[in-house]
Amino acid sequence: MFKALILDQQEKNTLAEIRQIDESQLPEGDLLIAVEYSSLNYKDGLAITGKGAIVRQFPMVPGIDLAGRVIESKDARYQVGDNVVLTGWGVGERHWGGMAEKACLQADWLVPQPQGISSKEAMMIGTAGLTAMLCVQALVDAGVKPESGEVLVTGASGGVGSVAVTLLAQLGYKVAAVTGRVAENGQLLKELGANRIIERGEFEQPARALEKQLWAGAVDTVGSKVLAKVLAQMDYNGAVAACGLAGGFDLPTTVMPFILRGVKLLGVDSVACPYEKRVNAWQRLVEILPPSFYQKACREIALEQVVECAEAISNGQITGRVVIKL
Repeated sequence: MFKALILDQQEKNTLAEIRQIDESQLPEGDLLIAVEYSSLNYKDGLAITGKGAIVRQFPMVPGIDLAGRVIESKDARYQVGDNVVLTGWGVGERHWGGMAEKACLQADWLVPQPQGISSKEAMMIGTAGLTAMLCVQALVDAGVKPESGEVLVTGASGGVGSVAVTLLAQLGYKVAAVTGRVAENGQLLKELGANRIIERGEFEQPARALEKQLWAGAVDTVGSKVLAKVLAQMDYNGAVAACGLAGGFDLPTTVMPFILRGVKLLGVDSVACPYEKRVNAWQRLVEILPPSFYQKACREIALEQVVECAEAISNGQITGRVVIKL
């Protein structure tokens, strides 16, 4: 028997409860993992609170991330005792996820835990950090250089945003961080490397087709009218890496930024990211993130605190990364 957070649905309401369950109840998979840490992401918050149509079948163990140790293996790529990391692949949505002391997973979904970090630090990075790294790499590949100009990060207080600010600053970019909680989080964002902090309200007014050119690049985690405003303010040949919808999945914009300024809108997905790209991104994260990131932008909770924190993250009230010790 082991402990797990279980989501059930009754009369279209999602109920979350910690239960003792048996290994025989786990779904099929190549590997049995002793989970050491999971993490709390925005998507997890929507799943646990029922505010988003995230979970595809019930009952479900949430948790789109996990890090732990192999205790049984049917796949030659992984041996008992190997440390592994999982992010994405529908885990916590269609397949039981990381908020349990054990998980049974497909080997193709995993990557070896990168050298130089612990399971806890891997989850301090998690899906949010992997997504942030993929966004930064997309900007680099699009030709955005530190000397190109200022780079904007929206939703900078959140998991993806806080890692993106840190990565960009470490790579020498001047970063403008957008947050709705300037008084609460402005100092932390500056410590992570932001050159200046911008109040989110400045991006919530309807955008004109084109506005003053301000940004060489941008990482957007919000979507909707915030992304529309960002696109209207991009420099000629600028690029925006879009990875989130915290503000909505609509995009009330025009073709003007694309056809008159050559702006590039780059979609970034980490859920089904190919293995080699995923491994390379993890290695870059370990190389670039400074020790101070783990100290300043992360906190640890127990499984018993997850439901309360899920409500907070779904309301945009969580700063940085939250890891769950199993």
